[in-house]
Amino acid sequence: MPKMTFIERDGTPREVEAPTGLSVLEVAHKHGIDIEGACEGSLACSTCHVIVDPEWFNQLKKPSDDEEDMLDLAFGLEKTSRLGCQIVMSEVLDGLVVRLPASTRNANK
Repeated sequence: MPKMTFIERDGTPREVEAPTGLSVLEVAHKHGIDIEGACEGSLACSTCHVIVDPEWFNQLKKPSDDEEDMLDLAFGLEKTSRLGCQIVMSEVLDGLVVRLPASTRNANK
């Protein structure tokens, strides 16, 4: 089974099993990682914003225009920022590393 590593807000790396077909958001929730996902992965918020390790960024499919629009609302946006709900785990992404941003912004609250 593929694995991935979340770098928590305090800098602690946490390697977890990441089943193929689950989004990074779903993997995070499965393992109790602190990612909100207020819209439950419907691409209507930016609370599942993650920062992809630069070594992995080009392995991902290009973000859709809708994802780009939601990322514009994310706090602490970086060049390798993506929404966790839009990254779907596959064998190719075995070993993926993402960092949680310092905080998130939920415009729906």
